[in-house]
Amino acid sequence: MAPRATGLMARTRNIIAIASGKGGVGKTWFSITLAHALAKRGCRALLFDGDLGLANVDIQLGLMPNHDLGSVMSGKKTLNQAATAYPAGNFDVIAGRSGSGSLANIPPGRLQILVEDLMLMSQSYDKVIIDLGAGVDKSVRLLSRAAGSMLVVTSDEPTSLTDAYALIKITAMERRDLDIRVVVNACNSTREGERTYQTLLKACQGFLKISPPLAGIVRRDTRVRESIRNQTPILTRFPSSEAAMDVEAIAERLLQG
Repeated sequence: MAPRATGLMARTRNIIAIASGKGGVGKTWFSITLAHALAKRGCRALLFDGDLGLANVDIQLGLMPNHDLGSVMSGKKTLNQAATAYPAGNFDVIAGRSGSGSLANIPPGRLQILVEDLMLMSQSYDKVIIDLGAGVDKSVRLLSRAAGSMLVVTSDEPTSLTDAYALIKITAMERRDLDIRVVVNACNSTREGERTYQTLLKACQGFLKISPPLAGIVRRDTRVRESIRNQTPILTRFPSSEAAMDVEAIAERLLQG
């Protein structure tokens, strides 16, 4: 990594990457809800849509930003200029561009510059949430370098668990200093979520000799789908739902360290 980026790394502990080994586990919904929960606690929060080429944060929020990452990559706007306020949630958003082949194929050198710009921009915020793409491809791993911590979202599905394990394995090999934690999403009960976490933890301890802690469990809740369908954050539409309260609890624990 370039000296400039290395120097910035120590000052980016406020950047949290939200990752998953497999798509369809609710990663983007969780990223939005976590950013909202942190903002409700007085944090100046930025949500960065890093799911390059398959971005949908703006869609889930019903936003129509004037500028997005595509504007940044084309050189028309800086990263700061691409930030869009989301007043209903009191946080800022840098939107991606869904279905953009150009974003999905950003050269590594250009992506590294984007990472460094995001590190610099993070100094204007208390918390920056990066919604990474699913999987372990090069763009995901490069973007995650901006983060001081990573929350790996998984469900109880066997393929989700095995892919989460693979993500943790590769990430831990590349970033021994990274604070990796686990979020179990869409569980039928808290006890079921704990069992799912223990299964993943056992594999990590046995084969990787690491013990990523549990960041939290989010219970399955029909209100999640309804809030997404209505393009409204669950903390606005159903603030007392089980899923909303579970993410609020995760945000609180993150702020407590």
